[in-house]
Amino acid sequence: MARPAAERAEIFVVSDGTGDTAAAAVEAAMLQFHTPWRVRRFRDVRHASQVRRIVELAQSSASLIVFTLVEKRVAQELRDRGALLGVPTVDLLGSLISKIAQHLRAEPRLEPGLLHGFSDEYFARIEAVEYAVRHDDGANLDTLFEADIVLTGVSRTSKTPLTMYLAQRGFRTANIPLVPGVPPPRALLEMDKRRVFGLTIAPETLVTVRKNRERILRALPYGSYAQREEIVRELETARRLFRREGWRVIDISGRAVEENAAQIIEYLEEATKPRLER
Repeated sequence: MARPAAERAEIFVVSDGTGDTAAAAVEAAMLQFHTPWRVRRFRDVRHASQVRRIVELAQSSASLIVFTLVEKRVAQELRDRGALLGVPTVDLLGSLISKIAQHLRAEPRLEPGLLHGFSDEYFARIEAVEYAVRHDDGANLDTLFEADIVLTGVSRTSKTPLTMYLAQRGFRTANIPLVPGVPPPRALLEMDKRRVFGLTIAPETLVTVRKNRERILRALPYGSYAQREEIVRELETARRLFRREGWRVIDISGRAVEENAAQIIEYLEEATKPRLER
């Protein structure tokens, strides 16, 4: 069943664990499209009866299914049922596990939920995600000092997607927008400079992103939000602030969220690692 172009795309994430891996992959992929979308997550899926019901729901809403199921019988049931009902499915882990098994000449454990077992690392990751949600878009500045990473930049520089991706990697991340004519908050200026990253983007790209934003919201163009001249001024003002404060600049133009996150983590680890005594 084809979906009208104007409707919001819905993607089902089906997992035998938390679904964080598949959800992060979907989010990274969807950054390449200017299309309204949302994820519907199905966690702890361990039985064939569950996947049959999920595929039926996906058929009724013309949804794509992205899954991470390691139990062969359940995964095969999902693929077969999807093929029968005309529901497209994507297996994120199956082919990878198979290739690794061939390369290592070893049998995989195929135990559901291994990635997110209840370890200290798992709970740290959950805490980081909760922190990111509470500190999105400049909220709760009184506890900003607890952040491992703070992202700042003008509107539509992918602050929130990058924040959530870093949080899923276990970093308590906050983001603060830079608003024209409004001074940056004191809490941001008082942060450890090594932990603050200024996001920038090519003006032409930002013009396109903001115009698409207006179109998606079905809003009439307002003010100078998507005008190139104003965007150039905003970006130049932001860069002057980044230089003045000594914050590392990350140019997100044409790069996936994983690439930007990897660069930020690399810079952070290099800046904060203990220095060896001479």
